[in-house]
Amino acid sequence: MAAVDEPTPSLDKAASRGRPSLVWRAGQERRFQMVRRWAPLTARRVLDVGCGVGMYTAAFQRETSHVFGIEVEGERARETREAGRAAGVVQAVGEHLPFADGVFDVVFSHEVLEHVADDRMCVAEMVRVTRPPRPATGHPGGRIVVFVPNRLYPFETHGIFWRGQYRFGNVPLVNWLPTPWRDRLAPHVRAYTAHGLRRLLNGLPVGILHHTQIFAGYDAIVARFPALGQALRTVTYALERTPLRGLGLSHLLVMERTG
Repeated sequence: MAAVDEPTPSLDKAASRGRPSLVWRAGQERRFQMVRRWAPLTARRVLDVGCGVGMYTAAFQRETSHVFGIEVEGERARETREAGRAAGVVQAVGEHLPFADGVFDVVFSHEVLEHVADDRMCVAEMVRVTRPPRPATGHPGGRIVVFVPNRLYPFETHGIFWRGQYRFGNVPLVNWLPTPWRDRLAPHVRAYTAHGLRRLLNGLPVGILHHTQIFAGYDAIVARFPALGQALRTVTYALERTPLRGLGLSHLLVMERTG
């Protein structure tokens, strides 16, 4: 699910498709609790679009046994199934979800849209499989919860291409460059402004319930330098309650399916 045509035959999958979370740490738990706040999960049917090796699907199973996932990498999908982290996981792309219309109460996507070939189509597919409202019973529509990279975050966390070589790591100020320059350095991944993310919803039957930006979990820093990591959490999590949240690592967008 590369964001654009591969710029070189040696393009690493880690660049084009991202690296899945392999362990569950405080940062992931914090994001999961944000999902719980905005999307009822108990006994609901949940779909994780781009589930990786199933870290979030396993967390969803704390709340419901009806957890499903799709993953473009067959090996990852197989690992998730064999580990029992979801009721059903299939190999598929986000632009063509192999499910009927309106069958899920909650659709979740964590740092995936930036990698797919057609992000607009992927969002439309997530909306399609989300349950519409049921006026006769008074039930609102299902919820869609999305995390994606924030263009205003001071670092590009997916690495860059420099002189034909992919260089992994956090690179400062790349996302603040004009778009043509930014896309030459990071053609393999998108980063979204608030307006650009919302533009993906144009014409789709959804309403926005919540849209904000959040900072990182700093788990690796906490593990090596606990005092520094805790200080970063304290300061930046406080910033999430101010306009400076606009510099956060990721967007959190919560939508509800309408008629």
